[in-house]
Amino acid sequence: MWIWENFKFKKTGLIIFLVCLLVILASYPVYCLPEQTLSEITVLLDWVPNTNHTGLYVALEKGFYQEEGLLVNIIQPAEGGPAALIAAGQGEFGVSYQEQVTFARTSPEPLPVVAIAALIQHNTSGFASPVEKGITRPRDFEGKKYGGWGSPVEEAMIKALMDIDGADFSKTEIVTIGAIDFFAAVQQYVDYSWIYYGWDGVAAEVKNFPINFIFLQDYAPELDFYTPVIIAREQLLEKEPELVKKFLRATEKGYQYCIENPELAVQNLLKHAPEIDREIAIASQKYLAKQYQADAPYWGVMEAKRWEDYARWLYERGLIERMLEVTTSFTNSYLPGEEN
Repeated sequence: MWIWENFKFKKTGLIIFLVCLLVILASYPVYCLPEQTLSEITVLLDWVPNTNHTGLYVALEKGFYQEEGLLVNIIQPAEGGPAALIAAGQGEFGVSYQEQVTFARTSPEPLPVVAIAALIQHNTSGFASPVEKGITRPRDFEGKKYGGWGSPVEEAMIKALMDIDGADFSKTEIVTIGAIDFFAAVQQYVDYSWIYYGWDGVAAEVKNFPINFIFLQDYAPELDFYTPVIIAREQLLEKEPELVKKFLRATEKGYQYCIENPELAVQNLLKHAPEIDREIAIASQKYLAKQYQADAPYWGVMEAKRWEDYARWLYERGLIERMLEVTTSFTNSYLPGEEN
């Protein structure tokens, strides 16, 4: 009997001891491996979110940036061009275009921004008009009214194309319409305008709104400039090259996903910009899937000749004060394709 009672006492004591141990362990801080410290960076868009930017949102949503140790904020600036804001240190990376970088680098007070990747390989912009306007080539601009943003470059492009096609530039009228929707503009105010086929051109197809479209480079190869591009300031490239490589590595994954899965990719854009017309966005994404890399050996790469040709085209028309130093205006050095 004594043995049995003694056993029960010991058993009870063991249970009490184990319960107390569990309570102590539960209240004691659990030490795990420290969480990865993410480097926070800001990406400034050039316009409202659209299918040019889908790869950025894919990289964000798929965790590609996080895998590289980056915490990325993608924002649309309230005012000011991305080149000026990036130069001022308001973000690490921005979405710009070759024209803006060229003007920024050749201005009396040059901005220290550098193009580090082409989001799209060829210029998909051009002059568009409703089919009933009968504008199928630059000489048809005669007697017609153009609506644009009021930029001297627009005027120079129209004149150059008309000269090439043997037309009289003085016979076309140019008016400033600002950011009026293309479809409203050509139905109410003007005959033709400058659009990106990847959005408004595709939208015309979706809306069954027949248009004639003239690609700029079909008449002037120098106008096959890179638009859009990713830019960064010189100081960041010099001081944090590994950060730049990490960002581009993740971004390249995002755009490759867009190329391979356009319909799935666009859902990442729509999550952040639900106001976008879904049907147009899907159609646009399918179109751009073939344009992001196009005939280039790898995503993002740029050619010096195309930078030189476009800068010379601007310089000869007095649109920039001095010739661009191409080697300091763009670089392929941080692209994943350069590492392979």
